[in-house]
Amino acid sequence: MSSSQKTAAFWALAIVVALIVVQIYQQKQDTYIHDFDNPKYHAAIEQGKVESVVLNRFSGRISGTVKEAFAKELGGKRFSFDGDPGDAERLFLERNNIIPKYENSQETSYFMILVQALPFLLIGGFLFFLFRQIQVGGGKAMSFGKSRAKLLTENKNKVTFKDVAGVDEAKEELREIVQFLKDPKKYTRLGGKIPKGVLLVGSPGTGKTLLARAVAGEAGVPFFTISGSDFVEMFVGVGASRVRDLFEQGKKSAPCLIFIDEIDAVGRHRGAGMGGGHDEREQTLNQMLVEMDGFESNEGVILIAATNRPDVLDPALLRPGRFDRRVVVSAPDLLGREKILAVHCKKVPMASNVNMHKIARGTPGFSGADLANLVNEAALAAARQDRSKVTMEDFEYAKDKVMMGAERKSMVINEQDKKITAYHEAGHALVGKLLKGGDPIHKVTIIPRGMALGLTQFLPEEDRLNISKHKAENMIATLFGGRIAEELIFQDYTTGAGNDIERATSIARRMVCEWGMSEKLGPLAYAKNEGPVFLGMQNHQPREYSDTKALEIDTEVHRIVMEGYNHAKRTIQDNMAILHQLAKALLEFETIDGEDVDMMFKGGTVEDVRAKMKDRQSTMAIEQEEARQQDAEREELVKTPVSKKSGGGLGDPDPITI
Repeated sequence: MSSSQKTAAFWALAIVVALIVVQIYQQKQDTYIHDFDNPKYHAAIEQGKVESVVLNRFSGRISGTVKEAFAKELGGKRFSFDGDPGDAERLFLERNNIIPKYENSQETSYFMILVQALPFLLIGGFLFFLFRQIQVGGGKAMSFGKSRAKLLTENKNKVTFKDVAGVDEAKEELREIVQFLKDPKKYTRLGGKIPKGVLLVGSPGTGKTLLARAVAGEAGVPFFTISGSDFVEMFVGVGASRVRDLFEQGKKSAPCLIFIDEIDAVGRHRGAGMGGGHDEREQTLNQMLVEMDGFESNEGVILIAATNRPDVLDPALLRPGRFDRRVVVSAPDLLGREKILAVHCKKVPMASNVNMHKIARGTPGFSGADLANLVNEAALAAARQDRSKVTMEDFEYAKDKVMMGAERKSMVINEQDKKITAYHEAGHALVGKLLKGGDPIHKVTIIPRGMALGLTQFLPEEDRLNISKHKAENMIATLFGGRIAEELIFQDYTTGAGNDIERATSIARRMVCEWGMSEKLGPLAYAKNEGPVFLGMQNHQPREYSDTKALEIDTEVHRIVMEGYNHAKRTIQDNMAILHQLAKALLEFETIDGEDVDMMFKGGTVEDVRAKMKDRQSTMAIEQEEARQQDAEREELVKTPVSKKSGGGLGDPDPITI
């Protein structure tokens, strides 16, 4: 307990004790007869002035009350004195028509004092608890309705647009907001109005919050930040009160920016879901709608909000006049990923063999957060190997770990299962390599990672925004390559192809039902995009086609799948020699890259791959040794003192370059 808490507790206890003492003293002064003894007591009994008598045989005291009419005459209403509360006293009272009461405890008087003091003890305890809460909360016990927005200082973790890459269009939109605040007359001289709100929409990890921090670093105006979940509490009306307080702070600091992260926590569609709406959350949303565009204007206050669920936001929140602009922060493309990697690698020493373009090609669909995690994992992998720089091998290891999980080195695999996995992955690689229009092979491995026993990774030359019918059919055939290789070599099937079959069936069904790639059924959409329940959009709806059409769809999906299956089977049967070479290389080296696969398709053997790997390992060892020598030379130069006569000081024209 702190000193301030001890002080508050002391004063509360002192007040309670004082109140108890005053009450006891007043009771003794005002109600008890001071000079009441045995003769006066007996005389009062005989004169009929006593109302009741209590005999305490344990303590030997006689107490009681006198009649109200004689209280003033006798000097009080109560009496108590030491006497002989025996049988003689009882008979004397009965002769005077008074039936005495008996007490056998000495603690009765103390108990009465405690009962009388109990209210004061409760009040004192409540005051002590309240003072303690105020001290602990720093005065926040009575500030439920105050906004919890934090004002970012200018130099605290400052981020600028230079630290953001891969989202150039979003940066331009927000850079214009910053210019609005710095030079509003440039845009308002022709009658234009400054936008009141900007909504950042994008998948998790694409950099929405980072963009908001960059705006705060560039704007040079007060920047308030708060989370959507900070508005709603267990107390009714707190959310609306905090919204009012937030905008009042903004008006006092105008021009300013207010950033609300995860606004879908309070901005969800009103009345959404089967169970009705949440009144407290809707009150908060209503207050926010009024503050953004109501009768009172909020000139100079620009609201920036971020969400990855724009589909659940209330339409009134998205209309012009509230959120005037919607900035989509999408996953970066190939060039964007390369720029993001460059930003994250600024503080990481890189080896000469690191190819950022190749890493970016191998990470399609990665967000900015995924790429930051990739660089961090690569740096940790290099540190575990005691390397002075991060190599391309570290990035490959990190990429496999992020995409599939860590290597399951402790997993014991018998030779038969290892052989089945090798032929399975060789089948994928063979079909994917020979089909026209396929992506180049990057790596084939049979090292278990995550839930997979092996992997065949293809490296696209560029990001694809569309999938052609020919490409979709080749994808199905490639997926069946592993199962067909098992069938042809071992005359049996395993469960290893379960995920491949599921993905191939899904692609075929989407070709028929969504993409209109079936000549028999035509360009019709048979799969309706059904919104999830409880989002206020639309509930599950039945299909809009007949049972006959459903049978046709199933027949067409089966045809597409089997055509891909048969195509892959013919491809492998015509190239069994290459299949055996690929499987043999995987069993010996466990991992081969795209160059090794190309070599085998050109007539190379496992011996050629072995020689190539030896050259690669020796080259890598030489590069690592050179890097260690350079680091040692740098450390030696840093440790060597530089004399004033030999030059090299800060003011010398030709300093030593390290």
